[in-house]
Amino acid sequence: MARYTGPKTKIARKFGEPIFGEDKVLSKKNYPPGQHGVNRRRKTSEYGIQLKEKQKAKYTYGVLERQFRNLFDKAARTKGITGEVLLQLLESRLDNIVYRLGLAPSRPAARQLVLHKHITVNGDVVNIPSYHVRPGDVVAVREKSKSLEVIADCLAGFNHSKYPWIEWDESVKGGRFLHVPAREDIPETIKEQLIVELYSK
Repeated sequence: MARYTGPKTKIARKFGEPIFGEDKVLSKKNYPPGQHGVNRRRKTSEYGIQLKEKQKAKYTYGVLERQFRNLFDKAARTKGITGEVLLQLLESRLDNIVYRLGLAPSRPAARQLVLHKHITVNGDVVNIPSYHVRPGDVVAVREKSKSLEVIADCLAGFNHSKYPWIEWDESVKGGRFLHVPAREDIPETIKEQLIVELYSK
């Protein structure tokens, strides 16, 4: 299954944000990568700005180009504001829900939990990270996996009330996806309108 496996710190420095979770390198090297990263002052074109925003969204959610384009096409066909619908579709991915529940420290780690069959949806094991979670679905840790140290470490002190569209249930070590999140509830600093403009060219 394809996924980005390149240097993550360079990507984080490129966008100036912890794309792959907590990234200490930004506090030390808060400038673009490369020999001339510090003094780079070249003006970015409108297309370049739009492309950069699309790349940021792709890396943030761990989605490759074809998947991202398919999600955009689906968002464009769905009633509502295309950019917001796109982010809502990305937020509804199983690996993202696992990350939001605090079961993993990052989306790549959440993706691994899903691939290794540690996660269930409505009681059934699902090992597809891109699986679309629907309102009412319960995402939880598989019974045999509840003792995993990595999950226990992530849950320690995690604030489950910060995402109002997910309801935590300690008894199943998981939560119910209550509803699709509103744009103002999604914490990612992505300017989705730039992505819409890029694909609309």
